[in-house]
Amino acid sequence: MTGAGRGIGRAHALALAEAGARVVVNDLGVSLTGEGGDTSPAQEVVAEIEAGGSEAVADGADVADFAAAKGLVEHALEAFGRLDILVNNAGILRDRMLVNMDEAEWDSVITVHLKGHFAPTRHAAAHWRERSKAGEEVRARVINTSSPSGVFGNVGQTNYGAAKAGIAGLTLIAAQELGRYGVTVNCIAPNARTRMTEAAFGELPETEGFDPIAPENNSPIVVALCADEAQEITGQVFFVYGGSVNMLRGWEAGELFASEDGWDPDALLGELLQRLPEGAAPAGMLESMQQAGGQSMRTL
Repeated sequence: MTGAGRGIGRAHALALAEAGARVVVNDLGVSLTGEGGDTSPAQEVVAEIEAGGSEAVADGADVADFAAAKGLVEHALEAFGRLDILVNNAGILRDRMLVNMDEAEWDSVITVHLKGHFAPTRHAAAHWRERSKAGEEVRARVINTSSPSGVFGNVGQTNYGAAKAGIAGLTLIAAQELGRYGVTVNCIAPNARTRMTEAAFGELPETEGFDPIAPENNSPIVVALCADEAQEITGQVFFVYGGSVNMLRGWEAGELFASEDGWDPDALLGELLQRLPEGAAPAGMLESMQQAGGQSMRTL
């Protein structure tokens, strides 16, 4: 479980432990922007899991480092003798409008999120392929973490949104490639009160009764997808808000512009204008979230 020291990752780690999993709690303990380091968040989650009667170990590997990600997989095998579930959750935030974003802000966010999903998945997948080819029945799980910014788009987050959209794409392809080895790959686009969301929207106080943006609301779908009975559910992206879990439909076939003889630019432009008299533009994150059963934290 990467990025498991705080927020959504911590909630997943505790929920999986409660369901019977033995957990490697991976977290560098960096700042929101990816600086510094502190082992205590991961160790505190391990202590919580152990206090609940389950097993856990802390891990400080940098999941965006290819060799370190391999070490993370090896740590799980050394600690517990097997690996069945990988939850990719680690990430940082460096928001900026596109015209003001510098190269380092782009590179750092893409690296931590997108490569930080690829590297552990690649090494875990190699392990599961080896087990499958040896004749073992494998029922393994990868759960990735996208974001409403990645599936709906959000102004001011070109680096973060692009990385999170890439993670959704990675999920689709990995699911197709790894299914033959008994591995399912799914993805969530969570909503929660975390360091990241409070940096973007300000303090988000807890509400009385059911709290729709409590981090733990995002964990039931993770635990459910990790069950043996979920073996046939793969390659999906789930938007989560409070008690709403929406299995999204991304990049399905839409408006078709077809010509038996091919198009010339003027004719195609005419057809575009005729069928789209009001133009066409993204709905934006708020409207898209509302359609999926959620709402923007700006409105809380």
